[in-house]
Amino acid sequence: MCLLPVFLSLAIPARATENGASVFPVGVETVMTGMYPHPGKTMFYEYTAFYEANQTVNGKGVSAAPEFSLRVVATAFKISNTWHYKFLGGNLNSNIAIPAIYQQLHVQPGKFEKYAIGNVDIVPLGLVYHREITHWYCEADAFMPGTGYSQSDVLNIGQHNLAVGPVCGITVLPNHGKTEISARNSYFFNGPDKNTHFHSGNEYFTEFNLAQAINKRAALALNGFIYQQTTDDKQNLVSFLNGNRGRDLGIGPQLRINLPHGGMAVKYLRDTLVENKPKGNAFWFQIAVPFPIHGGGH
Repeated sequence: MCLLPVFLSLAIPARATENGASVFPVGVETVMTGMYPHPGKTMFYEYTAFYEANQTVNGKGVSAAPEFSLRVVATAFKISNTWHYKFLGGNLNSNIAIPAIYQQLHVQPGKFEKYAIGNVDIVPLGLVYHREITHWYCEADAFMPGTGYSQSDVLNIGQHNLAVGPVCGITVLPNHGKTEISARNSYFFNGPDKNTHFHSGNEYFTEFNLAQAINKRAALALNGFIYQQTTDDKQNLVSFLNGNRGRDLGIGPQLRINLPHGGMAVKYLRDTLVENKPKGNAFWFQIAVPFPIHGGGH
């Protein structure tokens, strides 16, 4: 089950990439990460997320705002197709993901809310491999700027810059498939925001999952991510707040359920070791089914 860009962009003074956010919802790619459709197959994915944070922290890990409350509800849809065409030993894959996001923010001087389309993720071509118990892929993701930016609005949805980067994911299924070991590595190069003249730093993160089947239909897992901003934020080409580099370690439980066609998962992630970002909790529901339903699955 693979992911897409979803989450949050705050409308407070910029922190750890512009407004404390990323074009990608870090932590979402922890469910059968390396499993893309087999050649000639198409999968449909739906993701629902709820994120809540009652503080945003600075570079010392302490609260940076006296009044802060953030609530985000996001729904995203993705279509992924693996072609019969081969290249470098793998099959070509294309996918697109579109998120719709509602945000509610409480900061001085009040309460603000907005609903809009976030950063659309487009992957024209990637490479997908399946070898016995090992499944992996490599691709280049491109994220479009979020929609509906308004300079007069306190709250805007999505990051309003282009971003690109290499992504590689892998899933290994030993123990006759009863055990799952998954990981995904990503590095994103952020372009400048032409609306605000802010240039977010580049980002590296690893998402991971270790799962064990508890019966034929379900598996329990420990899932999480490690996030580190690698270059400085800049405002008008000048380093912003000593670089303002974000950091986060998210971790929590996950339940995966196998369906007759595809699968679903529910999971929880808690932010820890946070610097220059909001600190909160994320709840996820994800489902993947073949498209059309009689076309088979992974």
